[in-house]
Parts: sequence; C-alpha cells; structure tokens
Amino acid sequence: MSADTSATVVLSAPATPEQEVRVGLVAITRHGVAQALRLGADLPQAHLCTSDKFAPQVQGAANPLHIYEGALSAQMAALMQRFDQLVFFVSLGAVVRLIAPHLKSKDEDPGVIVVDDAAQFVIPVLSGHVGGANAWSERVADLLGATPVLTTASDAGRTIPVDILGRHLGWRVEAPKINITRVSAHVVNGEPIAVVQEAGSPHWWTRPTPLPDNIRRFARLDDVDLDHYRAVLWITHAVVTPEQWQQLHERLVVYRPPQEGAP
Repeated sequence: MSADTSATVVLSAPATPEQEVRVGLVAITRHGVAQALRLGADLPQAHLCTSDKFAPQVQGAANPLHIYEGALSAQMAALMQRFDQLVFFVSLGAVVRLIAPHLKSKDEDPGVIVVDDAAQFVIPVLSGHVGGANAWSERVADLLGATPVLTTASDAGRTIPVDILGRHLGWRVEAPKINITRVSAHVVNGEPIAVVQEAGSPHWWTRPTPLPDNIRRFARLDDVDLDHYRAVLWITHAVVTPEQWQQLHERLVVYRPPQEGAP
C-alpha cells in the first residue's frame, strides 16, 4: 500500500444491540406464515410481512404488520431499505431472483436469510458477516429448533472472520478493502497468521472450538517474524504509520477496540 492511507475504511462498526435491529419476516404461503408467526413471538420487534391473502391468519399477532397487495417483487425495494435483517419463508431460488435487482454492496445490503416452510433449515444468503446474516441465522435457527446452514469459509472452517473480528466487543476494523480480501484468503487457507494484541478484551475468540493451529498470538508487533507470517491482525490503539502499511503491503488488518473514557 502507498503512503496514502485515504483508502483505509471502517468495514465493520460495533454490533447493533439485538432489540435495535430492524427485522422483517416475509412469508407467502400458509405454512410460511405459520412459521413466521412462531418466530415473531420470540422477536417482538420483528415486522410480519405477507400478502392480503393471509391477512386473516396474522390478525391478532403482537408484532407490527405489513400487509401488501399484488406481487412481493413490487415490495422488495422498500423492504431492502427498511430492514437490517430480512427473513424469508420462501424458496431460496425465489429469494435470489427477488433480491437480485436491488443489490448494492456488502457494506449497504441488509442481511438476507431463507427459512424453508417446515422450518428445518436456516440459510444466510446475503451479507453474512458485515450485514450480520450469519449471526442472525444462528439466532433464528435456535429459536425455531432448526439447523443453520453457513457457507462462508471462515464459519465452515471455524476460523477467524477477518472482517468482523471483535465486533461483539465494540471493535472497529481499519484497513483497505483489498487487505481484508487478501488476509481473509490467507486465514481460510490455513497459512501462518500472527494476531498481535496490544489493547482490548482478550475474549475475542467466541467459537466453541480451539483457535486453529495456523494462528499464533503475540503481545507486540516487534515480536513477529514478518517473513514467516503471511498476514498480521493487529489489535491496537497505536497509530499505524505509512511505513508500516507499506511494509505489510496487503497483509495487515488493524482492529480498534474502544478506549476507556472515550464517548
């Protein structure tokens, strides 16, 4: 990376408290509506969205209702803008076709989740990490007694999700997008990774499995043999100099934990 760090961006803000997440439950069949009602009972902030055909079925629900006329496709632009998480009790193929014309970027799109009519499987389709769909899929699956189907490499491989590490602790990610992409690839491919932690909570590893063998922790950046490690995840309050960005060209991702006393 050049000395110009203007390309540095914040890719993930601290996680939004669950009760503040705008959730939409979308169903277009009788069985789907029944499952949406069941899930909505455990998510009182969630809006139930269905066609006027099923309006009698949802009357009396405690959740806010969005009853529409006509085709669901005509509602998609508004739904994609209105909600942070959209849970569809609709087939996966249909959801892909519904959302495709409205996709913008992983930093803007809501989380999109699909649940089958029998509520056996919960599949995050869009914005699994940055948009939170993976975490919400696990939450939805737990509430429904279903199986979450996570296909992102870091989740399948039970390793570090580079783009959202520490988000539950209020950390922010600071790096050019190309660094996120390159470092994520090194992590999921099992290459040597150095995690340097100089600040923040040590409780950032939340998976039930041990930290993978290719990842090693360090207390100081100076202790890392940069010729051996393919990437460095640096958890720090320190200023990262242009020279350090240049030295670790496309190999560095920085995490910024909250500082005590900061607003």
